[in-house]
Amino acid sequence: MKHVKAIGIKFIVSLVLLYVIFGAMYNMSFNNVFLMSLVLSIGSYVLGDLLVLPKANNTIATAVDFGLAFMFLWIVGESLTYGESLVFPSLIAAAGLAVTEYFFHKYVSRNVLEEGEQDYSADYRYQTEASEELTPVKPDVRSDENTDDN
Repeated sequence: MKHVKAIGIKFIVSLVLLYVIFGAMYNMSFNNVFLMSLVLSIGSYVLGDLLVLPKANNTIATAVDFGLAFMFLWIVGESLTYGESLVFPSLIAAAGLAVTEYFFHKYVSRNVLEEGEQDYSADYRYQTEASEELTPVKPDVRSDENTDDN
């Protein structure tokens, strides 16, 4: 039930934002905006919120959602309309969705995801491997040839 509520919130926010940009400014029909919002909400919830957010941090998940929203809105918007280029409105809509996604990810990580799924605070420091063969030669191990200065 938590997932349905989260998808509903995401859908309502994206429907309002996309209708203001595409419906009011570029005269796209409400049915097209509704379908774009529905598909984008479900797709970005699965990809950005359930797959990327638990494994990365909020910034990376927001960037993934921005890229997904921009590409989806641009490609689908171009196929649904004639004549006008929708690159700029898609960019504005994706930026607006990314701002709301930043706060939505905080909601999802606190209220929807289980405690075990929140793995974005992991420490990724790696130790390099070292061996004796790669260490410099110590003075006491040198052969007699190098120490015979007399």
